[in-house]
Amino acid sequence: MKKTQNVIKLAQLAELVLDSRLSELQAAARAKQACENQLAGLGQIPQANTDLEGVAAELAGLNYQRWADMRRAELNQILARRTVTWLEARDQAKMAFGKKQVLTQIAAKQPS
Repeated sequence: MKKTQNVIKLAQLAELVLDSRLSELQAAARAKQACENQLAGLGQIPQANTDLEGVAAELAGLNYQRWADMRRAELNQILARRTVTWLEARDQAKMAFGKKQVLTQIAAKQPS
């Protein structure tokens, strides 16, 4: 009887761990998506200021492109780190899911 209760408690703990891992995975996915959205936003060229003409407009465009290139490089580094975090969180969630499944199956097979 005590063994059955222990297995059931372990299954319940595994479910709590799974919930925690899934929450971490969602947070990592949101952070990764936010970075991807920022990168996508850099691809959109801002509307040209109608007050600028000729060389001034070209200079403003070149300055924006230089800034956007530097920002894109920063965001790519951030995205790489966030992708690693997301992949690790995904692997931990997979492991927690497997443990929960196994413990739930073992608990179901225990005599009452």
